[in-house]
Amino acid sequence: MKNRTLGKSGLQVSAIGFGCMGLSHGYGPATDKQEAIKLIRKSFDLGVTFFDTAEAYGPFQNEEIVGEALAPFRDQVVIATKFGIRLENGKQVQDSRPAQIRQSVEGSLKRLKTDYIDLYYQHRVDPHTPIEEVADTIKDIVKEGKIRHWGLSEAGVQTIRRAHAVHPVTAIESEYSLWWRKPEKELMPALEELGIGFIPFSPLGKGFLTGTISKDAHFEKNDFRNIVPRFTAENLAANQILIDLLNKIATEKQATPAQIALAWILAQKPWIVPIPGTTKLHRLEENLGAAHLELTHEELNGINKALDEIKITGERYPEELEKRTGL
Repeated sequence: MKNRTLGKSGLQVSAIGFGCMGLSHGYGPATDKQEAIKLIRKSFDLGVTFFDTAEAYGPFQNEEIVGEALAPFRDQVVIATKFGIRLENGKQVQDSRPAQIRQSVEGSLKRLKTDYIDLYYQHRVDPHTPIEEVADTIKDIVKEGKIRHWGLSEAGVQTIRRAHAVHPVTAIESEYSLWWRKPEKELMPALEELGIGFIPFSPLGKGFLTGTISKDAHFEKNDFRNIVPRFTAENLAANQILIDLLNKIATEKQATPAQIALAWILAQKPWIVPIPGTTKLHRLEENLGAAHLELTHEELNGINKALDEIKITGERYPEELEKRTGL
C-alpha cells in the first residue's frame, strides 16, 4: 500500500483508509463485534494504516470496536475520531462548547484504548460556538499531548479559514465522489491554498458506485439510505447512466466499478485520501486494489467529459441534514 501525506502537516497515512462507521452504525444491523475486529485487523495486514470513527457512531460502540481491534499495533496506525455531536432526548445536537470537547476527548481516549488521538475532527460545525473558541480549546489539548492533529467535517470554506488561523488544520473530511462533486468548486481550491489534506467519505456513493444497487433495492429499516432522496427508486433508475459509464471503463481496465470510482478520486490530488467502508472481506480487498490502478491523463479527461454530460438526480441528504453542512 502506498502512503500519502495530508497537506503540509507531515501526517502520513495509507493512500486508502478504512471508514469504520458502517460496522456498527448507519447501514442496517451492526456487524458482529468479533467479525468487525477481524475485518479491521485484516485491513491492517493488507496495508491500511488510517482508520476513521466517531463518538456519535453507535453512539460510542464504533470507537470501542476500533480501539480493541487496533490495540495490538496502536503505534503503527493513525486513528481519526470526532467530537461535536451528542444525543439529547434521542436527537443529535451539535455541541462544541469547550467543556463538551474536553468531555468527548476523555471518553474517546478511553474507548479507543489510547493516550492520544492522531486526528480529531469537529464532526459538524456548532452554530452556537465560535470556531475560534473551538480551535483555542483544541490548541490547548494538543499542547497536553492528547491530540496530535485536528480537522473539521463538512465545514464551509470561511469556517475552515477562521479555524486554520487559530491552530493549523490538518485535514477536512467531506463527502466527495463521482456523484457528489460539489467540493471541487470552492473547498478543494481552498485546501490546496492552505496546505490542508482532504478525506472524502462515501467515496463510493454510499454503495451506489459499486454497481450493485438497482432501482428495486430494499434496505434494512434502520439503514440511513431509506431517507436519502438520491436512493428513491426513481432517482436510482435515473442515475444508472453513471453506473453504465463506470461499467464500460471498468471492462476496458479489467477492474471493477468501485475501483474506477476510487482511482478517479486518488487521481485528483496527491493529498486526497478516500475512506471507503465495508463489512465484507472481498469488498475490502477490492477497494484496496484501487490504490494500484492508474488512470491515464486521457482516461481521466474522457471520464470527466462524460460526467459533464450526465445529470445526477436527487439530493444527497434530506433537507434537515443538509442544513448542518457547509457552515
